[in-house]
Amino acid sequence: MPHRHSVCLLRFPFLMKHSILPLLTAALVILSGCQSINDRIKQKPEVFAKADQVTQDKIKQGIIDLGFTEDLVYLALGQPDQKREALTPTGRTISWIYNTDYQRYDGTAFIGYQRRVYYDPYLKTYRIYYQPAYAEIYKNEKEERIRVVFKDGKAVVIEQSKD
Repeated sequence: MPHRHSVCLLRFPFLMKHSILPLLTAALVILSGCQSINDRIKQKPEVFAKADQVTQDKIKQGIIDLGFTEDLVYLALGQPDQKREALTPTGRTISWIYNTDYQRYDGTAFIGYQRRVYYDPYLKTYRIYYQPAYAEIYKNEKEERIRVVFKDGKAVVIEQSKD
């Protein structure tokens, strides 16, 4: 599951003048949620070691399969964005849902007027005029990409979007 966070100090030169410690602390907090498959394997080496070679290869590629335990799915895909529990006539199931977050461009919209002040040398005074202001509009979207359903601790359904 990809996470998207970055900071560019060159874009914000005022940050260079101030203490960099708060910025480094914030970067560590942000990046701590961004784990790689290798980081997750280091967290649960015994789970990874018990898996056969084919399963280990799938996990390293971020691929899951039916029959995987919750721990194996965690190693391959990371922490889910949502967990849901369902009670059916055949028993209890747990669903792990992985989402993709993105911004959709919705065009440009009129947002009001901008006030401008300028000096008029002919009248030797400052003048005010208003001009229309526009902004590009983006909408945050969340799309479900993968849903894994577990029954009795094993993956029994894997749903993926096909687009």
